[in-house]
Amino acid sequence: MALAEVNFFSQTLMRTVPFYAILPCDKTGFDGKRQENTPFKTLYLLHGIFGNYTDWITGTRILRWATDYGLAVIMPSGDNRFYTYNKANGEDYAAFIEELVYETRDMFRLSHDRKDTFVGGLSMGGYGAITNGLRYPHLFSRIIGLSSVLHFPTMLETMEDMPETPDCYPFGRTFLSTIFGDVKNLKESDKNPVVQAKRLADSGQPLPVFYLSCGVDDELYSVNEAFAKTLQDLGYDVAWKPGPGAHEWDFWDRAIENVIRTWLPLENRESLGSGNIGPDRTGDCELPETPEKHLGKKTECFGI
Repeated sequence: MALAEVNFFSQTLMRTVPFYAILPCDKTGFDGKRQENTPFKTLYLLHGIFGNYTDWITGTRILRWATDYGLAVIMPSGDNRFYTYNKANGEDYAAFIEELVYETRDMFRLSHDRKDTFVGGLSMGGYGAITNGLRYPHLFSRIIGLSSVLHFPTMLETMEDMPETPDCYPFGRTFLSTIFGDVKNLKESDKNPVVQAKRLADSGQPLPVFYLSCGVDDELYSVNEAFAKTLQDLGYDVAWKPGPGAHEWDFWDRAIENVIRTWLPLENRESLGSGNIGPDRTGDCELPETPEKHLGKKTECFGI
């Protein structure tokens, strides 16, 4: 396994951008033999607001699961820009996601096959994964949205009621306008994932498969549940996996484990490594919501 920190010059953003790459290479099996490296299935994994490319490494056990299951993971910095574009200021983080796929395929031994290429994220990154997965269906076969910020089309319609510059700046009119531009037509634009999903469903192109999850105590739960239902009504294959928890890393850690171990088309390829000297421990992701509320109980984790 290799964990690489890369800084490359992005032509779409016209600046140097960092990302982490998990590369499950150079693996030795428990029989002492080196495992064969085929082009890696790849997950492009996006962080949430206030975060950067280090978040998934420091906040979850993604390194362990990706290594065990032979999955390459690319984790870029998306700043606080929602992985979308704004023609007014020239920023195009959506085109950056497409660029990142082709650049990393040139850098590393990644599969070029759509069926082996996935995109996912949490919160702001969930929005970015969904909108760009729908924007580039020729690249991504599977989309993972965890606690995704999906209420902005409605939220932005009421921007006149927001403070110009609140204490928490990402939720003020000035900042949101720099990301989403003119909000008058936002609800019917391709920045609305519902609009994107409808257009793609009508286009005749192959549809990506969805994994959507949100904690039942998260204020974004209802919009994520509604979006899952909308996708199903449009004919998409959707795994809707709510679970105990709120908008927090404990939830996302369990969720990404479930995605990799049970939902992505991967095989367990555990190998010798630091702290790993024997075959797979049969694990589960049943964790109590809080010790106080669920002491001595088991809770169903993400519907499995």
